[in-house]
Amino acid sequence: MAAKKKAPGKKRAPAKAPSKKKAPAKAPKKTPAKKKAAKKTAKTAAKKPVMPPITRRKGQTLYWLMKSEPDVYSIHDLEKAGSDEWEGVRNYQARNFMRVMAEGDLVLFYHSNAKPSGVAGVAKIVGGARPDPTQFDPDAKYFDPKSKREEPRWDLVDVGFVEAFDEVLSLAELKADAKLEGMHVTRKGMRISVTPVDKAHFRRVLKLADAKTKVS
Repeated sequence: MAAKKKAPGKKRAPAKAPSKKKAPAKAPKKTPAKKKAAKKTAKTAAKKPVMPPITRRKGQTLYWLMKSEPDVYSIHDLEKAGSDEWEGVRNYQARNFMRVMAEGDLVLFYHSNAKPSGVAGVAKIVGGARPDPTQFDPDAKYFDPKSKREEPRWDLVDVGFVEAFDEVLSLAELKADAKLEGMHVTRKGMRISVTPVDKAHFRRVLKLADAKTKVS
């Protein structure tokens, strides 16, 4: 008897090799130097004081604090000159504050990097912002090769002498006075050379310094 033919079995599809999963891309390892730089940047950003832009109402007098190293230019130098150009500011926020200044604004003249550092007297704005010519002068200390005459980056203002205090009102004294809480110059990390001052703070500084200048 002839053997029965077996029904042809279904051909099995060849087994697929398991697909290899792509490993998630690893973020490039930070070198110790990069880690240190990132940490420093984050720390600086967290500490950097933030100041809102200043606006002026019509007819309003604004109050400022401007810093200068006394061995470069002191309140007594301004007293001898009567008035002078406040040049060499190369910080954008400080420059923007200067652009808001107007004739008649009052200024606390602050001696920085001094012993002691502090408010040395009072000045006033006698001329509004205009381009600082030192930015275009290759021989000047504050020359900026990227600044163009048709689009200047930096401004100066004219400052006039009002009075010199008998003694410098030190930064330590400013920080110790509860009524000056929040004054920009007393805040940690505040290095900007031009800052706005609240009228109440300005009046308090004048009182502490026994100044002749009065603000009503």
